[in-house]
Amino acid sequence: MCGITGWVSFDRDLTTETRALDAMTETMACRGPDDRGTWSEGPAALGHRRLAIIDLPGGRQPMTVRTPDGTVAMVYSGEAYNFTELRRELAARGHRFTTDSDTEVVLRGYVEWGDTVAERLNGMYAFAVWDGRHDKLVMIRDRMGIKPFYLYPTPDGVLFGSEPKAILANPLVRPRVGLDGLRELFTMVKTPGHAVWEGMREVEPGTVVTVDRDGLRTRTYWRLETRPHPDDRDTTVATVRELLDDIVRRQLVADVPRCTLLSGGLDSSAMTALAARQLAVQGQKVRSFAVDFVGRTDNFVADELRGTPDTPFVHDVARLARTDHQDIVLDVASLADPAVRERVIRARDLPAGFGDMDTSLLLLFRAVRDQSTVALSGESADEVFGGYLQFFDEGARTADTFPWLFQFARHFGDDSDVLRADLAKSLDLEHYVADAYHSAVTGIQRLDGESDFEYRMRRMSYLHLTRFVRALLDRKDRMSMAVGLEVRVPFCDHRLVEYVYNAPWALKSFDGREKTLLREATRDVLPQSVYDRVKSPYPSTQDPEYGRALQDQVKDLLARPDHRVFDLVDREKADRAARRTELSTQADRRGLERTLDLARWLDLYDPELTLA
Repeated sequence: MCGITGWVSFDRDLTTETRALDAMTETMACRGPDDRGTWSEGPAALGHRRLAIIDLPGGRQPMTVRTPDGTVAMVYSGEAYNFTELRRELAARGHRFTTDSDTEVVLRGYVEWGDTVAERLNGMYAFAVWDGRHDKLVMIRDRMGIKPFYLYPTPDGVLFGSEPKAILANPLVRPRVGLDGLRELFTMVKTPGHAVWEGMREVEPGTVVTVDRDGLRTRTYWRLETRPHPDDRDTTVATVRELLDDIVRRQLVADVPRCTLLSGGLDSSAMTALAARQLAVQGQKVRSFAVDFVGRTDNFVADELRGTPDTPFVHDVARLARTDHQDIVLDVASLADPAVRERVIRARDLPAGFGDMDTSLLLLFRAVRDQSTVALSGESADEVFGGYLQFFDEGARTADTFPWLFQFARHFGDDSDVLRADLAKSLDLEHYVADAYHSAVTGIQRLDGESDFEYRMRRMSYLHLTRFVRALLDRKDRMSMAVGLEVRVPFCDHRLVEYVYNAPWALKSFDGREKTLLREATRDVLPQSVYDRVKSPYPSTQDPEYGRALQDQVKDLLARPDHRVFDLVDREKADRAARRTELSTQADRRGLERTLDLARWLDLYDPELTLA
């Protein structure tokens, strides 16, 4: 896992632009603490920061292949889980390898097959190839968008990077955010390609972007497609298990310490148990880590979202799977620490608005990184198998909007409530969301003869897999790579996603419960307590001291009346929230977190805001 960046400028010689390339590359230092490298030739310059996972001495980048027609150079971030099979195939075609890394396999795969190498890869990846044989840059991103990838077209080429900060470090770019960027910040719609920063955009998942002297072109090599599902219940359950066994086996491969992230929910428990069973055959134990909060288990109060604390279920799994387990227990002082909030915003380049669920994730990953370099996560199983509350809420099922927004409004309120009234009017978020929703559902294919109900559930699955999951994957990547931890997501294997997406809802929930397919496919490795447990989201602290700490920080902010945040935030609303005797809802707390995040982002990035 690594950080990549680069610059192509067909009107200049970039070998003279080492200072700019170095600045771009160094912004990725947290993503790649083990090594750095740069390469430039004529109009192309590539930068790389490396987190060494496979072939520690041999996988240095940028990596090049000399051909009679020119140099092919690559910077690569990610893992190709089928690199062993591809290596054998390429060796049979005459390629000779000088390293044992998956990076060289991907590079030589490009030399052999061009950009169609993308269709052959199983993994998470974002990589850029400068093809000196044809003077073109080729950028490829994985199917699900697990690894981030951004680009910024220029008059004579393009800038790119794993994160916006790499692009923003180039002197050609000024940090600007307009109304559409703010609309993305205050809605959870994850418009494909949108990067918030003006002039910048994402390389969309499942696409190849080519830049040459004629301009920029995009080709889609993978999309979520509707297909008939002929398998019966038993066959479907067996196929899911077969896929999971293969996926976990592949994703356990690493030359560094690895572990699992264990929440005590179905997803992470199943993944941890499968990993433990596979490693036990080799005489090894799985290391597992869970996040908890001081006093949470003893003082837990059930609510609409979370009916049980995680820790007892975590320990049930750890005992049954015989993992080497550790709880990472966080206190309020850490969660509310402004320095941690700053680290989160630097990692994400944006005030993303997940509050203590971001700070706790960063702190968890930091603690895990002290002992492991690779972690397997249960992320994305809810999107794949249909685990969220909205999948079982008739209002969310039938609402003419993104189903998670229906649930968010019920439990967290409206993020835009903190905004000044005049700005809220200019943003017109209601229409922005409506337009985004209708654009999103136009790509959904319906099977012949599919019932209205089944099509409605397909639509919900499609929206979660093409919009919602991308926001969570981005969060996971940024928080983990901020501390140099590689997090792998087995449930995002495209084979599993395609198969389960096309299974009818009647199979996904044949007992009326969430994620029935996953539960049945892994029931033999689960403790009964986890098998019976109802879905519980990622934990959030219930300690009232956390809310009071936020209030104190907002009061400090209010003492600076000239702060730019009040160009965005309603000062009177912030004052009332900071002085409220009791923060009775998560929406109250969320508004304070939003205000503080926006303020810190403005301090760190000093973006030029276009508010009209």
